Amino acid sequence: MNIKKIKYIWQQTSWTHFSWDSETLLPLLAQGRLIQGKVLATAKAFGTSFTAEAQIEILTEEVIKTAAIEGETLNRDSVKSSVARHLGIADAGLPRSERHIDGLVEILLDATKKFDSELTSQRLCSWQAALFPTGYSGLHKISVGAWRKGDIYVVSQAHGREKIHFQAPPSKKLTQEIKSFLEWWEKSLGKVEGLLRAGIAHFWFVTIHPFDDGNGRIARALTDMALAQDEKSPIRMYSLSSQIMEERKAYYDILEKSQKGNGDITPWLSWFLGCLIRSIE
Repeated sequence: MNIKKIKYIWQQTSWTHFSWDSETLLPLLAQGRLIQGKVLATAKAFGTSFTAEAQIEILTEEVIKTAAIEGETLNRDSVKSSVARHLGIADAGLPRSERHIDGLVEILLDATKKFDSELTSQRLCSWQAALFPTGYSGLHKISVGAWRKGDIYVVSQAHGREKIHFQAPPSKKLTQEIKSFLEWWEKSLGKVEGLLRAGIAHFWFVTIHPFDDGNGRIARALTDMALAQDEKSPIRMYSLSSQIMEERKAYYDILEKSQKGNGDITPWLSWFLGCLIRSIE
């Protein structure tokens, strides 16, 4: 593999001390708060019966699309069956779901229904283990329920040549990297603007890339958890992953650009807030 010497954000002396331009983000934050308030008020007005039906549809969509972003296609009926069963709602004769689908549903529900529970290394590892119940990702044996043991690269194939989009921090640094992330997660709640906190958490975790596989899905679960904490509600009334899937190329492009940046994550946060607004719309 031809590895060019690129200085990634985690190699900067300012790593984890992210900066952003508040003046640029303020209009997006105002718009996001306005539309977020409207959808939550509408959901409350419809009451619990609407909420139950909506939750099945929204969570089904979230599961399907967060897997699709990683190139995995899930059967909708199987996903819906798992979601209904985990929510304690009759599944109307839908087919029984597969274990890895149940695992993804369980992660998203754990992240949102238990949004006020402590986030720990063990919890993150249990989420990753639930994604890969056989210990394999495709045909490849991977570390399950544990941090990756080796270095990892995000690569793509174009015209028979590999292109490296990102190199994650070395595995020997992961214990400290995760420790720093979890300390920030706890201390930032209520102190960092909630929508910005969700965007920072997503970017930070996916940049650490602590697992052999499943990092993107877990990053998006953490984003849902941060949004649930911000809204003080376990009920998701919109699917961010569905909108990310709609804008998948832009998502990966802005991640790559920001991961090669100097610590100013204004472009990432601008894109994230815009995507969040579009998902609610």
